[in-house]
Formats: sequence, structure tokens, C-alpha cells
Amino acid sequence: MRGTLFFEIARILKAKRPRAVVLENVKQLAGNDGGRTLTTILEILDSIGYKNPQWRLLNALDFVLPQKRERILIVGILGGMQSPFPWPNAIAKRKSLPDILESDPDPRYRVSERIRRLRHAVHASKYKPAIWHENKSGNISSYPYSCALRAGASYNYLLVDGERRLTPREMLRLQGFPDSFEIICNDGQTRKQTGNAVPVPMVTAVVRSVFNAIQSTQVAREFAAA
Repeated sequence: MRGTLFFEIARILKAKRPRAVVLENVKQLAGNDGGRTLTTILEILDSIGYKNPQWRLLNALDFVLPQKRERILIVGILGGMQSPFPWPNAIAKRKSLPDILESDPDPRYRVSERIRRLRHAVHASKYKPAIWHENKSGNISSYPYSCALRAGASYNYLLVDGERRLTPREMLRLQGFPDSFEIICNDGQTRKQTGNAVPVPMVTAVVRSVFNAIQSTQVAREFAAA
């Protein structure tokens, strides 16, 4: 939700009144303006009928994917919930990088020899395969998983073993898209889309919990009215 976009979302919710709403944002939302931004969002949702909306910080690493992607999820159910929202539990078994990486990527994804030398001159990874991450300060770290995909970051900020960029298919896999997902745009657009996408298994787990909460809330209301 960028800028004032949430107020448009609230306007649509007020007019259409869907049974439930699930919103996603970066984890920095919790601290934005001293926490007042998140508080305002929750108060507005509550005021238009999504009583006692709840939020939690979730990580794609806990939902199968080898990508550290922390995101705030906000859930509201029209009329409110009868009990605390049943947030999904972490999934014990995670895919590994070999499950995600292509065995024979196109050579065009290899970085220049100059960039390769610079990376290896300042960093040696404890892991292989690993995703090497260069932050905004130029510091390099590496893990047996990827740091968060970002739409507007430097083209080479994530490198496999400090040698090559991720392919479009690998980026889609890191977000949980199946290989049946068709790539119909260029690499740059796919990179932007995956950077802006939500981790599919994580959000799927939340939506399933929403359906369960709706069902239990409906049963509770029918019992109370009997």
C-alpha cells in the first residue's frame, strides 16, 4: 500500500463490503510515523465494519520458500471475529536453493569479470550454493537462501555464488510461483513483477486461515442467535 492508496482501499471496502480483507505491506509499516500509520489503518478498518482487525509480521522463510521476505499481513472480517485470528504456523520443511536454481542457466546471466573479481575480493561464503547480497552500503553477505527480491534495487545486488544474476524463472520460484506460470514479458519486467509480488505459499496459508475464521465466526453467530 503506497502513499494514500489505503484510503482508496477503504473506500472500496466501505462500498462493496466483502466478507473479509487481507492486506500486505513491508515490515517497516509497523514503525512508520512512530506506529501511527498502522494504528490509523486498523482504526479505519474497524470503523467501517471490520471489527478488531489483526496484524502479524510473517516471513516467507517460514512458508517453504528459501527467501527471507518479512511482510506485515493485516486481516479483517466483516462484523469482527469471535476469537483471535488463527494465524498459520510455520512450515518445518523449506525448499533449498538447489530446488530453486536452474541447473544450466543461460550464460547471459553471468556478471562481468570485473564485478566477479570485486565480489570475491571482499567476500568468501560459508555456503554453496548461496545467494550473495550487496546492501546499499556496499557490504556483502551470503546465505543458503535469498534476501528479499526488490523491484527497484541494483541489477546485481543478488548474485548466485557471486557469479551470476538470478534468472526470471528462479525469481518466480523464490516467490512460490509454479513453473507452469508463463513468462510473457522481458527480464526487466519480470524482475519488477517478482519484486512487487507476494510470496504465494505464505499468503495462501493466511487466506486459508481467513476462510476457517469466517466459518467459525458464522457458526458462533448462528449458535448465539438460536
